[in-house]
Amino acid sequence: MLTTNKTGITRFIENAVAQGMRHVVCSPGSRNAPIVIAIDDHPDMETIVVPDERSAGFIALGMAQQLHASVGVVCTSGSAMLNYYPAVAEAYYQCIPLVVLSADRPEEWVNHGDGQTIVQRGVYTNHIHAQLDIDEFVEVDQYQAFDQKIVEAFQHTYSGWIGPIHFNFPLSEPLYGTLDVKRAEVPQKVEVARTGLSNGDLEMLKTVWNASKKRMILCGQMNPDASVLNALADISEDASVVVLVENTSNLIHPKFVHCIDRTLSAISREEMEDFQPDLLITIGGAIISKRIKKFLRESPVKNHIKVGFDFPKMDTYRKLTANVQCDPTVVLKAIPKINDSMHASQFGWKWKQKDFLVQEKMPEYISNAPYSDLSVFDILLDSIPDNAYLHMGNSSVVRYGQLFDPVKTIRYFANRGTSGIDGSTSTAVGASLIRKNDLHVMISGDLSFFYDSNAFWNNSVGENLRVIVINNGGGGIFRIIDGPGSVKQLENYFETENNGSVEGICQAFRMEYLSASDLASAERQVENLLTMDSKGRPAVLEIFTPNTVNDGVLKNFFKHFKSL
Repeated sequence: MLTTNKTGITRFIENAVAQGMRHVVCSPGSRNAPIVIAIDDHPDMETIVVPDERSAGFIALGMAQQLHASVGVVCTSGSAMLNYYPAVAEAYYQCIPLVVLSADRPEEWVNHGDGQTIVQRGVYTNHIHAQLDIDEFVEVDQYQAFDQKIVEAFQHTYSGWIGPIHFNFPLSEPLYGTLDVKRAEVPQKVEVARTGLSNGDLEMLKTVWNASKKRMILCGQMNPDASVLNALADISEDASVVVLVENTSNLIHPKFVHCIDRTLSAISREEMEDFQPDLLITIGGAIISKRIKKFLRESPVKNHIKVGFDFPKMDTYRKLTANVQCDPTVVLKAIPKINDSMHASQFGWKWKQKDFLVQEKMPEYISNAPYSDLSVFDILLDSIPDNAYLHMGNSSVVRYGQLFDPVKTIRYFANRGTSGIDGSTSTAVGASLIRKNDLHVMISGDLSFFYDSNAFWNNSVGENLRVIVINNGGGGIFRIIDGPGSVKQLENYFETENNGSVEGICQAFRMEYLSASDLASAERQVENLLTMDSKGRPAVLEIFTPNTVNDGVLKNFFKHFKSL
């Protein structure tokens, strides 16, 4: 095959393919030419081109999220690679195998005034699992050692604690030379066996479980997993167990408590002790609810067992007593076998009863609420078609999403690793590029939409992505959370109201645009958005809501359940 004449690059790409990296998002440049040539000429590689590196990083993240496999991003030298950092950090905390391929100047030119030259080695040190410089030329007698270093780096993307890795390529000119070569024979991917449940951990789990009467299992962000779902459903037969999930947990079952904040709001101070667990078991990634974090930090939890390979020392609730580095399914399936005290209490039943009461009372409040973010979300979340992929922007959007019961056939996603607004749309774009036959709906705030509008600056994103922008005049979250509303800087420095035009962005990127400003038009336009011919491109619906009303409606929503 015809490829770059830089033998180290060719061999690296062959190794990357063998280790499971088959997709790469490329951003234009010159110094990265040998890498791009080697990738583009490889028969097993699929590429897309995204000019904005920050967006490219998140698009690759969204692709890796759906593929459950490594996805690369390649850029030229200098500040280009710095624009990947937000996506690298998100991948690190969301445990996604993002692979950064950064072109670089030769080491002798770093800090000597050469163009597009910065210190690139170690840039991602605090948020990366492996980093390695790749030689542009490699001799036959160096192949084994060269291959081994690459394989070892890639092992971090598919065993144990998964996360991003970084390969840096110092490249000298000329950059565009090519060579006709045979495909290299390189080591193939070897699946690394994950650690099982040790006898010591099993005994500890048995002792703690049976000594506890009030048992809570809290599930964070994760991809849909039928084995975890079924195991949790079995455990929920025990009335002493409550399973708390969020929609980003993608674990939906009638026995679980799905809307944590909604249910917590109905627990009075007098009955708080009855709802505080003795034992807390956590699985999955980030938890959205600040209320449950505060609740558990203030609860007399005797034991907190964290299950999983990632972040073994992460102590979110300041109650961590043990970390079991094992697949959650293995641990959950073991619990019924070690349980010697079935129905030791009614703890789980009490939680679920409170959840039912809130669920029954919710329609009354929604039907009488004025036009606001809350009433719009009631319509939106009820309109998402079955089997769709729902992507939620951060801040107020993802929080409103937690107040409504999830739909079993819908998959829920949000960038909750770092909880930033900077790449939410791009991540949804990446997911839509992998699941091309499925509908993807992105719900975004106006600031998130403007911040990440370059997500549409590429020729790959298609009509299976529909975007809904909730325009509440700025950062609506700052009227919801405690603090910002008490200072005079609220509007200028926190909400940052802007005069940007969503319609103008749609025109710039050739996207169909719809708008609504009341409940009736919102309901009508959502249906239009989901059914219209968008001419091969995404379509966008902008819904205007009153920023001076939204916070009051939401605060009264929680007060509505206080009497239960």
